[in-house]
Amino acid sequence: MHMRTPWMKPMTENTTAVLPPPGTCVAIVAPGGYAPDVAALERGIGLLQAQGCKVRNFYDHANRHQRFAASDADRIAQLRDAVADSEVQIVMALRGAYGISRILEQLDFPALAASGKLFVGYSDFTAMHLGLLAQAGAVSFAGPMLCGDFGCATPSASTLDHFWRMLTTPSQTFQVAATGNPQLTAAGTLWGGNLAMLTHLLGTPYFPQIEGGILFVEDVNEHPYRVERMLLQLEHAGVLARQQAVLLGDFSNYRLSDYDNGYDFDAMLAYARANLSAPLLTGLPFGHTFDRITLPVGARAELVSTAAGFDLTLSGYPVLPHG
Repeated sequence: MHMRTPWMKPMTENTTAVLPPPGTCVAIVAPGGYAPDVAALERGIGLLQAQGCKVRNFYDHANRHQRFAASDADRIAQLRDAVADSEVQIVMALRGAYGISRILEQLDFPALAASGKLFVGYSDFTAMHLGLLAQAGAVSFAGPMLCGDFGCATPSASTLDHFWRMLTTPSQTFQVAATGNPQLTAAGTLWGGNLAMLTHLLGTPYFPQIEGGILFVEDVNEHPYRVERMLLQLEHAGVLARQQAVLLGDFSNYRLSDYDNGYDFDAMLAYARANLSAPLLTGLPFGHTFDRITLPVGARAELVSTAAGFDLTLSGYPVLPHG
């Protein structure tokens, strides 16, 4: 079955939301930060249950350690216990923040991949996506997390709908309206995530060596010059020259000043397009935003960009069993 989805079509009273197969078991783990709002944790679990899921919560709010959800050893144990639970199908991050970098060397990525669980998260969880892809060739999902998505006061119906659609349909095409992009056709491995995490892992065993890929990036609270600097780091390392295209998601919540003297995101983008090896496309609906698509990191992507926008077709990723 193949689904073709325009982005972003608002959910209405006449739109039937996509839901997971009844009884889908979701494990909540916190490999990074803790829940800043316990009510969000409770709302998120409640919404998953209302959608027909079973929930295994491996996070204990009482075990917070400094800015982390628990000690390094306890956060590793959460992942280990979630993977060991034979009923669990999805391992979902509580939130991002920071923490996975501290435990990368203690994670057995081939064993995590061999479990067959679907790992979901974004932001700091990019380290998990890249480690799974680099060390096990495994696909995981840059998608919603418990606190900020399922647990927010008014969840994004579009974000959750597209998440479940992705996890229940083996192929998806997203149609994105965008102007000013180069016109091209490309196909290759989709990979990427948070730009700061990508550059952080460059040169490590957790950075995938992708040839002819389609790289996607996003970030938050990063001034355009820092975005440029990170893109240049990937350029100087030879990463961008090996990609067919770079999809730019959301870059928001930065602050310009008088010192920038006209140097804003558009100025940075113009410089990057003139000096980087890979073509850059804007408009990908992904990042630290309320509405976003879910992206399978390591899946096959086919990209067709025209003057009006681009189509992104995704396939070759695992889905939940039906029935």
